[in-house]
Amino acid sequence: MEHSWIKKHIQVGPLGAAYPDYLFIPEGDTPTLLYLIQNGLGDPEHPEWGSWGGRYAPSAEEGRHYGDTVDRVTGVSGNTYVSAQATIWRWRDAFQNDFAARMQWTLAGDYSKANHSPRVSVNGCGFGPQAMRIEADVGTTLELDAGDSYDPDQGDKLSYTWTQYKEPSATQWQVGFEVAPLLITDLDPQVPGRKISVAIPSPGRCAVDLGTNKPVPVGQELHLILEVKDDGVPSLTTYKRIVIQCLNPEVSSALAEGEEDPRAAISQAIANLRG
Repeated sequence: MEHSWIKKHIQVGPLGAAYPDYLFIPEGDTPTLLYLIQNGLGDPEHPEWGSWGGRYAPSAEEGRHYGDTVDRVTGVSGNTYVSAQATIWRWRDAFQNDFAARMQWTLAGDYSKANHSPRVSVNGCGFGPQAMRIEADVGTTLELDAGDSYDPDQGDKLSYTWTQYKEPSATQWQVGFEVAPLLITDLDPQVPGRKISVAIPSPGRCAVDLGTNKPVPVGQELHLILEVKDDGVPSLTTYKRIVIQCLNPEVSSALAEGEEDPRAAISQAIANLRG
């Protein structure tokens, strides 16, 4: 945030007057608070999923200890950056607008005189901030409809953007290699993105053991983010995270018919060696 932006959008009204000029960096501890904002993007139980407050991966130590991890993000310059800071600044426009809107709330004596965030629902899942979980067979297609979403401010129009967030699905640095893309097709000719279809990858891309390349019955969790933005001033954004659990029914059927689960066999072999 630049001084000029802060003076125009934040240092306004009685509360804004108490907001100080910064000397080095503004809001250095902000991710701690942004992590708690329930806007449909993050989940306090899953720091590895990412949110306005950044994304954090489990450490090698035992217990629930999380530390900085990295995202691969393309900036406004067109260059791609891989850094822990990118897990936060990728959402910068949205959370700065949210900050500016909250300052306007302190000035408006009437609800209708300030802008408010959209309310988002997909496939009738309700308007809460929790992620929507879907189980889907590999190689199939889902339809997702956000038509129930609305804006509480009369006259505001909504835009819909769907993005696959690959990093939460990956276990290593080679995200592009490890996580297959979801093929998204727009189904709404009147409002782009309001209704889409999503093609789930083939079993060889999302339901295999990365170490052995053998098929597994339960594959990756793929993360799809819906971003719903209004055209108010400032423009505000609400999200819905879709977590797609990929399933391979052919492997499940084979195991049910008596074929040995290779993971169970490995576990048994280790137990036998230990005596």
